[in-house]
Amino acid sequence: MAILSVFSFVPLVSFFCGVSAFVSGRKHLLNTLLSLEFIMLSIFWFVATLVANLGADCYFLLFFLTLAACEGALGLALLVSIVRSHGNDNFSGFSVLQC
Repeated sequence: MAILSVFSFVPLVSFFCGVSAFVSGRKHLLNTLLSLEFIMLSIFWFVATLVANLGADCYFLLFFLTLAACEGALGLALLVSIVRSHGNDNFSGFSVLQC
């Protein structure tokens, strides 16, 4: 039972580290996207350990992994679009009123 608690504790710690990185550093869009991917990976790791301990099917994990990949692809597409239109990914150079 001690191994189960360690395998459940590590993804939770990594989740909170990802959330703190997401909240603290908002200078570059790429850093924000990387912290979001880290959060998704830690949630996937936590759910995978729970599903493995319950002995259930892993179809939900494949669905979750597919959604995480789609989120990553959408974020990279937005990053490329912003870099092409504005020249960089600094948040300080963006204006809310500008399209």
